[in-house]
Amino acid sequence: MTAVTQSPLFGIALTVAAYSVGLWVNRKTELSVANPNLVAIPLVILFLLLTGTSLEDYQRGGEVVNMLLGPATAALALSIYRQKEILREFFLPVLLGCFAGCCAAVGSTLALCRLFGLDETLTASLLPKSVTTPIAVELSAQGGGVAAVTIVVVIFTGIAGAALGPGFLRLLGITDPMAQGVAIGTASHGIGTARALELGKVQGAMSGVAIGVSGLITVALITLLG
Repeated sequence: MTAVTQSPLFGIALTVAAYSVGLWVNRKTELSVANPNLVAIPLVILFLLLTGTSLEDYQRGGEVVNMLLGPATAALALSIYRQKEILREFFLPVLLGCFAGCCAAVGSTLALCRLFGLDETLTASLLPKSVTTPIAVELSAQGGGVAAVTIVVVIFTGIAGAALGPGFLRLLGITDPMAQGVAIGTASHGIGTARALELGKVQGAMSGVAIGVSGLITVALITLLG
């Protein structure tokens, strides 16, 4: 068993298997809260606890999966290219929407950190919660944050946005596909974008655009605050 768990293939296989179960649960229940990531994470934790497998063993494969985050984010460019005419026409509203969303995300996080008296390390770890993981981890490191905390809060933010975002938008009466995509992408990065793609091609493309634009704006905002 030790030889198996120490192989990078173990972590990769466990991740894929848990996510596949999450997809199956999501399709069967058709519930937004049954997000595949939300199902997969407890399954991986439960498996590690029941088998006594160390996190270090799992991370050998987990690091390989993490390396795919960058290419996966870049692959969103295809859906963006397919909607280039819409983006060209509505560039300013998209830019302003992303800017407003980033200001709200960073500003509310900073205000809550100050309200609850969190130290600078935790504050730096939480500020980039709404951007994609590679950008968030780098911003956290530059501010003296803890990468592990940043990753957890980024994942939680993405899952919350994917599970609750579409319903919340409907509740507010926001039905325009572009507005929905920009809102989801700005608030909940790649995980939210996966959900936006399920809503429609325009929503998915605009959410992908929002990931990149919001990442740049968040970098600027946090740098200024620093």
